[in-house]
Order: sequence, then C-alpha cells, then structure tokens
Amino acid sequence: MSGPLDGMRVIEGSAFVAAPSGGMALAQLGAEVIRFDPIGGGLDHRRWPLTEDGVSLYWAGLNKGKKSIQVDLKSEKGHELLQALISAPGDDAGYFLTNFPAKGWLSYDNLQQSREDLVMLNVIGNHDGTTALDYTVNSAMGYPAVTGPEGYDGVINHVLPAWDLVCGQTAAMGLLAAGRHRDRTGEGQFLQLALSDVALSAVAALGHIAEAQILGSERERIGNELYGALGRDYETSDGRRVIAVAITHKQWQSLCSACEMTEAMEQLATQEGLDLSGNEGDRFKVRERIHPHVEAWCQKKSFDEIQKVWDDLGVCWGPYQTFKELVTHDKRVSEANPMFATISQSGIGEYLAPSSPLDFQRIGRISPLPAPRLGEHTDQILEEILGLTSAEIGRLRESKVIQ
Repeated sequence: MSGPLDGMRVIEGSAFVAAPSGGMALAQLGAEVIRFDPIGGGLDHRRWPLTEDGVSLYWAGLNKGKKSIQVDLKSEKGHELLQALISAPGDDAGYFLTNFPAKGWLSYDNLQQSREDLVMLNVIGNHDGTTALDYTVNSAMGYPAVTGPEGYDGVINHVLPAWDLVCGQTAAMGLLAAGRHRDRTGEGQFLQLALSDVALSAVAALGHIAEAQILGSERERIGNELYGALGRDYETSDGRRVIAVAITHKQWQSLCSACEMTEAMEQLATQEGLDLSGNEGDRFKVRERIHPHVEAWCQKKSFDEIQKVWDDLGVCWGPYQTFKELVTHDKRVSEANPMFATISQSGIGEYLAPSSPLDFQRIGRISPLPAPRLGEHTDQILEEILGLTSAEIGRLRESKVIQ
C-alpha cells in the first residue's frame, strides 16, 4: 500500500474495538500494522456477527489492511519474539499500540531496554487502572438518562460503541503526535489513554459538565427532538420516517419554503416576539407549534415526493432506515462512493468495504484491503523483520511457539 503513512510500522496487541480501530485507521492510511494474537485467536476472534460458517464479520471489519501473526503468548520464547518485533529497528518503526496490561514482559520499561526511542500507547479503562468497557463508561456519562421518549423513567443504552470508536481515533492521533515529537527530539514516549477520559472529554466539550456545574440543571429527556434547535422525525404518507433539521438560517428558510409554511412561521414569530429566522434556540422554544405544520405536509406526501422536494429546495434531512435498507437503498454504500470498493475476504466472500474516510486530494485514496487470515503473515514477518531462517521458523512451529 502507498499513502501518507507509507513506511510507518506499528505493532498492535489488541482486542475488541478501541485499539483495533485505531490500528486500522493507521493501516488505511498506508502504515504497516502488524497485529499479534494468541494461537487460535484472541477474545474477539469469534465475536458476533458471524457468518453461517462461524467466521466473525466483526473481526474482519476491524482488521482490514493489517498483517497477522499468531504466537504463543504464554511462552517465554513467544514473549522474546514479540519483544524483538516491537523493538525492531527502523526510523519509521518502533510504534506499539495495545490495550493489553502494560506490565511484565509488555511493560514500557522492559520494552524500552531494546529500543530507547520506543513509542507505546496503552489503552486502559479508567485513569486509575480499573477496568471499564464502552458500555460501563456510557452508563455513567448521562446519555442513557436523556435517551428515549419523553416521560420515560428508565435508562436506555445506545447500541453504538461511540467511546470505543472515538478512543481508537484518539489513539491513532496520539501515536502520530508522539512520533512527530520523536522525529524532532529523538525521545521515545509512553502514552496512556483511558477510555473513560475520552468520554469525559467529549461530555465536557459538548457543555454537559459546565451545564451541571454552572447552571445546576439536569438535562431533560426530549425523545427525538434536537436539543436547542429544530429537528425531529416525521412520518410520510407511505409509512416511512424522515428527519428534518433546521439549525442555520438557510436550513430554516428551505424547510419553510418546502413545507409551504413561510407565512405561518412569520406570523408565529411576530406573535411570540421571537426571531425564528435567525435564532435556533427560539425555534426550539416553540417547536411544538412548528412541528404540526411539517407533520401535516409530510403526511400528504410519499417518501419519494418528499425526497424530491426537499433535495430540490436544499432542506437538511435524512431517511430513517435499517442496516439492510442502508445497504440496499442508499447510494452512499456503493462503488459510486469512492470510499467503497468490493473486496474478497477469506472465509466470507466478496462484499463492499470502505477505505479511510480521509480523501487526500493529491495523494488519492488507498483502496480497501481485506483483513488477514489469523496468522497469515507469521513466516513473512519473522523472516523479513526479525531475519529468522526457514529452519529457525520451522523449529518454532514444531515447538508450537508459532502457528
């Protein structure tokens, strides 16, 4: 692969979402990312969804473009091989991304003895070292208490592992930042990235922590409403559902024009003494008087009719659809979108896969590559990077240190 990170080598010891997604982000930009796993696969090698033959679509999705090596992680010889791989020489090598415990043979102090300028990033649960997963982090962040229909007294988890995904991108950025520092100073770096800190940083950036501290208020559950602006779901005459959002002045004008409610909204603004045209907060205040106009218009139109009018007039909107509908009906999930291409994945078959969403205009996109078979590159890595002979590799295989 060629790309902006061509030549960079990252060793990844990981499981689940956060660390693998960070490694994949680097691989999709051209880095050589080598993932090591225990023989037979780690904790995430058989995670759902699975094909009928038991192949993990999850694992394939998070490891596109990487190389794979299987090593006995319980043997001393296996530890020695991986330590040598992590600390292998090269100006663009010496990067290690992991969410395994950074202790013992995987401690930074131990690994740095073989490579002083090693850059290592360790994803952990909480900053104090205690365990956390996306699901336990999200439960504490406040969002389950404001997700769901108005008046509901329980909590509702969302199914998107948002903090894991943000953590992965933050991990990739951290490795690149530490690498730039190393290029300028020659210094290695040990970084810790707590999953809960990633979530807390986002919660604070969106004003929720300040809202609770300064205003002393508790955010109310408002269903599918867009807090502080106008946005909600509406039903079409043929039973589909769409969302329309009006945050900017232009979006508001387009929605009013499309739904034939410009005059009615001007009268509402005058009656209430509000600036509905220029103030998104004012629209939120009287949303219950705005929604019926949009709702009534949508109920008279089919989905296709709404799509044509709203697209023609520049309304900010989107359809509600299932994963299957997304794949079946949405042109953005097709080779018409240059991010996608059809790959042939071992054990699964052919299907659409994305490259990096970053589109470098002068470099061009890197075509998506399939995930490796578990251990597919073991011999190649041991020979090319560690310089082992075929006989030495054969002995390691016979002693079951590798597979």
